[in-house]
Amino acid sequence: MKVRLPQGMGGGPSNMQAMLKQAQKMQEDMAAKQEELEACEYDVSAGGGVVNVKINGKKEILSVKLAEEIVDPDDIETLEDLIVAAVNEAIKKVETDASAKMQEITGAMNMPGFPGLF
Repeated sequence: MKVRLPQGMGGGPSNMQAMLKQAQKMQEDMAAKQEELEACEYDVSAGGGVVNVKINGKKEILSVKLAEEIVDPDDIETLEDLIVAAVNEAIKKVETDASAKMQEITGAMNMPGFPGLF
């Protein structure tokens, strides 16, 4: 039994070359977008603004600023919790932004057997 492929679905050399060029362009676009994302900086706060964290796209913490009123030597635990919350929120913000921007390049592309790859 012979299988017929729809028009344009043949495995000819020109079709394969076009697919390879498209994949290479997507890879170049993704690398450029990754560089752009790594250069971004995000400011995130916790506790109503008493803890502020600045993070870059590489998920490196650039600074932590504390409001004077949150620095209580008798309640270090609350300060620690707020710092953890601010850092986690900053990381989540970087990841969400990166995912959204990469989605612009890859679109809804999904490869069978590789769920969530793109």
